[in-house]
Amino acid sequence: MADAARLRLFQLVSPALPVGGFSYSEGLEVLVQAGRLGDAVALRGWLEAELRRGAVAIEAAALAPLVAALRHWREAEGGEQASVPERAEAGRRELVELDGWLLAQREAAELRAQQLQMGQSLLQLLADLGWPLPGSGMPLAARAGSARVQALAWPAAFAWAGLCLELASPALEQAYLYGWVANQISAAVRLVPLGPTDGQRLQLALAPLIAERAASLAAAGPRDLWSGGVGAGLAQLQHAELYSRLFRS
Repeated sequence: MADAARLRLFQLVSPALPVGGFSYSEGLEVLVQAGRLGDAVALRGWLEAELRRGAVAIEAAALAPLVAALRHWREAEGGEQASVPERAEAGRRELVELDGWLLAQREAAELRAQQLQMGQSLLQLLADLGWPLPGSGMPLAARAGSARVQALAWPAAFAWAGLCLELASPALEQAYLYGWVANQISAAVRLVPLGPTDGQRLQLALAPLIAERAASLAAAGPRDLWSGGVGAGLAQLQHAELYSRLFRS
């Protein structure tokens, strides 16, 4: 990877990225309060299971087709094919269909709200940096009959960031998984409690698995995979019923 692309990748996974990921635990808060995750060993087992069989793996596998749909849409809107609106509409519909399918994999309303909030925050940031979604300047009346794209969730927004920043697979999948793990460990540092050194040690220990899964998922079709994250889904559903909580999911 070229130096410039590597630096853009670092920016995408930076904790300073203003998307609000620090405010979500994705069910970890429920598991900690229930005594299921009480130390670094238990947390590592949980994160490894999610990387191998959880919804986050399906989302990572969807990045390549999301990027392809976004590229198709962008080229049809502003390139040589701009005079063929059917091509732009096909790209939009492909994007919206996959985005909605991924969002439906998240059972809890809090998780769906998280995905949408973080996605919209990233899209707004990219627009402010000069990369609005294709057709963003189109009058509302002209958009009325087209597929809605104003509410893309986190995976699709991340794919758009990857396309704008010219990041290729499997680096994009690595960044997605790395960022998810980092956010989970950050939540665990505050919840378990887990010392910051233990958190960094765990992030290092998971690096080989992140690289392995990213390479595998970059070549996989998201609809060919399955999620075994039943426990994660139940924990995320139960979070809304906690008496006291620090996180939004």
